[in-house]
Amino acid sequence: MKLLAYPLTILYFICFGLTLVIFHPIQWFCKNVFGYKAHKISVDCLQFFLMRCLNVLGTSFSFTNPYTIEKGKPLIIVSNHQSMYDISPIMWYMRKHHVKFVAKKELGKGLPSISYNLRHGGSVLIDRKNPRQAIPAMVKFGEYIESTNRAAVIFPEGTRSKDGTPKPFKTKGLEILMKKTPSALIVPITVNNSWKMLRYGKFPMGIGNHINFTAHKPLELANFTDRNELIKTVEKTVVEAIVL
Repeated sequence: MKLLAYPLTILYFICFGLTLVIFHPIQWFCKNVFGYKAHKISVDCLQFFLMRCLNVLGTSFSFTNPYTIEKGKPLIIVSNHQSMYDISPIMWYMRKHHVKFVAKKELGKGLPSISYNLRHGGSVLIDRKNPRQAIPAMVKFGEYIESTNRAAVIFPEGTRSKDGTPKPFKTKGLEILMKKTPSALIVPITVNNSWKMLRYGKFPMGIGNHINFTAHKPLELANFTDRNELIKTVEKTVVEAIVL
């Protein structure tokens, strides 16, 4: 299986790189000529094709959501984090909610398409080592999500889990988002098997994996007076559905 992963990984990298290069000018054109709606459509299409690139590796996806999530309402999507391959499926399957991310500032440059969208698509880039930058940025981001009724995705673990084992939530960013988006729905999501894409390291990549996303019952933020207890509830919900 690992021997087969070498040629498939090379093919994947070619498809991945071409997709990013092709969609970078498309995004620029859509945003600067037609505005936000066109830019969002281009970003949604980018996520679809990034997922198709992963199909080259035999990767499949499923997204389980038995709940109706109200449109036109701000969302705070709280998820565990296993790899960069968590991101495109969440953006694609939740696309009608206009998903934006809390991302580390390093991703804001150097990556065609990805960096452009993070800088210009409504997401927030934070310096995790510099609270003086990160806290005001999160405040502004929360206010943006509240005023636009869009969706913020946050990975409270901070860094990805390399073997799927969940890390304790770092709650400061989530607390700020909750404070600044008082009308939000909290949507816990559990990711399973994404870490297996990097089971051998960056090369070759894991092949034949089924990455599963489970959306849990949305929680109305306004119904909870104790935010610390809410965060503990959300963390417990996400973690209990992780399959190791």
